[in-house]
Amino acid sequence: MTEEQNQPTGSVPAQEGEVRAVGERRGMFGTKGSGDTSGYGGLVQPIVYPGSAERPFGGWFDEVADALEQRLGADGLETAVERVVVHRGEITFHVRRDDLAAVARHLRDDERLRFEFCSSVSGVNYPADTGRELHAVYHLLSMTHNRRIRLEVSVPDSDPHVPSLVATYPTADWHEREAWDMFGIVFDGHPALTRILMPDDWPGHPQRKDYPLGGIPVEYKGGSVPPPDERRSYN
Repeated sequence: MTEEQNQPTGSVPAQEGEVRAVGERRGMFGTKGSGDTSGYGGLVQPIVYPGSAERPFGGWFDEVADALEQRLGADGLETAVERVVVHRGEITFHVRRDDLAAVARHLRDDERLRFEFCSSVSGVNYPADTGRELHAVYHLLSMTHNRRIRLEVSVPDSDPHVPSLVATYPTADWHEREAWDMFGIVFDGHPALTRILMPDDWPGHPQRKDYPLGGIPVEYKGGSVPPPDERRSYN
């Protein structure tokens, strides 16, 4: 089955927004302060993020955006959605942190929307996006209408707090715990925000871009394995 056949009728967007550059990345992973073991140390790439899309978004994207806009407007939340991004055939609603919980409830409960299921919560770290270094991305599915969208909220590294959506989407429970463990995003109101992958006393959050790459020695039953950048010499 082709990608077009797999999509609901009218789901292909008409256009995508412009991109915005916020800096450049050196090496494959942009790591600093530790040895580059990737072999791509000389690689230099611009850091580019998708920009806001303009109407019409195309297909059912406009139906969802219209329904959400009307519902939020009726509750006095006209500024809840900061911008809408259409990129690579997917639509993302960037939402203000304080309004995230209200937007999620409307997306779940409105008959025109019915995004009943949160399939995943992703953490992202953009160190070059000043004041918005940490992003929490919620992947939502409407089983009623066979549609998928994303909610994205951005917070500064100095204040990494995001309202938990476990009360609205119980499936977000362990996903938010993983995002806390790996990225340090604090989900306020979560019933048990503890580490899920790393030991409770582990320092830092390993999937942040500024985390040392291969600089942590690991012990196995008394034996010590040196970090990758100390195992052999690289030219």
